[in-house]
Amino acid sequence: MRFHLRLRLTAALGCSALLAGCWSGSVAVQPVPGTAGTHRPGCPGGALKAEGASSQRTAMEKLIQDYTAACPGATIDYTTSGSGAGVKAFLGGGTALAGSDSPLHRMERDGVIETDRAARRCQGNAAWSLPLVFSPIAVAHNVDGVTDLNLTGELIARIFDGDITRWDDPAIAAANPGTALPDARIAVFYRADESGTTENFTRYLNAAATDIWAHDSAKKWPASRGEGKEKTAGVADAISGTPNSITYLEWGAALERDLKVARVNGVELSGQTASRTVAAAAVEEDDGGLRLGFDYSPDGNAYPLVMATYEIVCSAGGPSPGLVRDFLGMFASEEMQASLEGLGYAPLPGELRERVNGVVSAIQ
Repeated sequence: MRFHLRLRLTAALGCSALLAGCWSGSVAVQPVPGTAGTHRPGCPGGALKAEGASSQRTAMEKLIQDYTAACPGATIDYTTSGSGAGVKAFLGGGTALAGSDSPLHRMERDGVIETDRAARRCQGNAAWSLPLVFSPIAVAHNVDGVTDLNLTGELIARIFDGDITRWDDPAIAAANPGTALPDARIAVFYRADESGTTENFTRYLNAAATDIWAHDSAKKWPASRGEGKEKTAGVADAISGTPNSITYLEWGAALERDLKVARVNGVELSGQTASRTVAAAAVEEDDGGLRLGFDYSPDGNAYPLVMATYEIVCSAGGPSPGLVRDFLGMFASEEMQASLEGLGYAPLPGELRERVNGVVSAIQ
């Protein structure tokens, strides 16, 4: 399945579509109508149009599957167009919800202050950015003969900025004692489209390699090194087919493709090690919504490269507020969050989940 495909499930498709296995990457669950584990959606019915980040594609598949099975008559349409396109569609009034790998910007970028534009779209009400999906960013590689590769933030920055160009560079060798690294040039791939994954990856490099990475964090790849590929599927295909290559992408996509993933600062990527970074994040209230600040050099055995995907909605004045509230209420439930870990996501820690639930319940 390509990552830009539109995901849609209605009650009419219901059981036959699920049993046919059409939801690639999701886990088939058949809840009793009107319930979802111990979470009981109100099922107001109607249609919800959403668009945005491909990083939450598999999580959205699972949520849409469960919600429409529990709420006959509801139609949920999520288009995985990327964070930038999703925010633009929301700001233009084309969707009720945007999935974005960064909250709405409060500073002017390209002549637009997203929070101000969103307030106009929401009939004078604030738009809320709600962190509901946590996607570890995998540094995936296809190094010949190497299954266990360790990199530091500084090494990642030097590779992606062009300072290190060969796998047997002494700096990489020093971080991987006893590993036979090939005498081969490093092929670097990055996202060519505007991407929240790129913005979070470059934000990490800014924090972890301040003296090395001289570029601002941005949705558009800021460096000159490497070759751009469209969307997550593009970089995943490139890394699979190119020996001695490296890229960054969501962990779930790396799991789907069975890509090799580097350790970062000696820490292996797992749901548990990524959740430690999420639990340590600073939480800021923002006009009723929530923004997270990650510590990219966390103490202990924590995997530092984690991004939050935010669901951006009108606090009031948006379309179908009852359906939006009900749908996101299921997303923030303990049962749904726990089910996402096996799909390559880190679940919401309990305290943060309760805060998100409180904000979701206030949508009008």
